[in-house]
Amino acid sequence: MKTLALASIAVLACGFALAAPPTPQYGTPEEARAMLTKAVAEVRKDKAAALEKFNKGEAGFKDRDLYPFCTNLDGMTTAHPTHKGKNLKELKDKNGKAFGEEIVKVAEAGKFKQVSYMWPKPGQAEPAQKLTYVTRVGDQICGVGYYR
Repeated sequence: MKTLALASIAVLACGFALAAPPTPQYGTPEEARAMLTKAVAEVRKDKAAALEKFNKGEAGFKDRDLYPFCTNLDGMTTAHPTHKGKNLKELKDKNGKAFGEEIVKVAEAGKFKQVSYMWPKPGQAEPAQKLTYVTRVGDQICGVGYYR
């Protein structure tokens, strides 16, 4: 009887050890960069279809707090899950940093640059540090941000 109980405990312990670790609540810098790389390829392939996917969060373009966004060269958002059609250049963080203007200014074709600013995490009111990878793809400036 004791042997059976010990064997049962051992099997349960192994089951817990083999269980997949929980998915982190927020995306990582590596995941954000990978999503932007994938987004750039989609925009190059078919811009209109890509922007539609980004707006809907389809085809792997929405993962926890990670999603791509794009603007035209004037800063008007062409793809964003909640702010499509708004001017990115008008956005400032709680500290007054005009991060939207900076995103438009630093984006460069073929390079991933980072812009840092304070922005609330999903479902929270207090701003946290957010970093966004940005690049230019044709007539679009696209980015994917993550929280520190």
